[in-house]
Amino acid sequence: MRPLLGYLAATVLLLAGCGDDGGDEAGGSGDATFESPTEPLGDADEGIEGVQAYRVHYPAGQGPPHRDGDIEYGLQPPVGGLHDEVSLECGFYDEPVRDENVLHSLEHGAVWLAYPPDLAEDDVEVIRELARDNDEVLAAPYEGLEPGVAVVASAWARQLTLDSVDDPRLAEFVAAYQNGDQHPEPGVPC
Repeated sequence: MRPLLGYLAATVLLLAGCGDDGGDEAGGSGDATFESPTEPLGDADEGIEGVQAYRVHYPAGQGPPHRDGDIEYGLQPPVGGLHDEVSLECGFYDEPVRDENVLHSLEHGAVWLAYPPDLAEDDVEVIRELARDNDEVLAAPYEGLEPGVAVVASAWARQLTLDSVDDPRLAEFVAAYQNGDQHPEPGVPC
């Protein structure tokens, strides 16, 4: 009987962690603004030059990571933290998408390719093909990227900024991090 009780308790905790929006006890109100900082750790150790690693912080005592409202991230585009309860389906988007929804997809193992809205159409096509050819890639334009940046590839707690979509590290990042070991909810599809 004890193993069954332990299994049921673990299942309840898992479901509460993924399905709860935080409620009033956690501060979620639908029109609130939350902060979700990340801490830079330096170069990631997975072997792709330029990939930066981050520690994702959840505010202590605030329950599950889902929030209904806007979230201020210390890094743009963000690589993890508090996020919306609703994830985005992977694929290519012509319009900007909410960081809060994308982060839920990153939590499930997606890779996010954020590119400047004024990126040349030939370069956008390279990104579109990566999203089409990889089931766990989400691509969308992103306002406010630094001048000269062609794409920012993000996964949970990892990020690579590139000045060319033809840089071979872009495809390497996608291959290494979609459904990689770094995200907190393995086995959940994008």
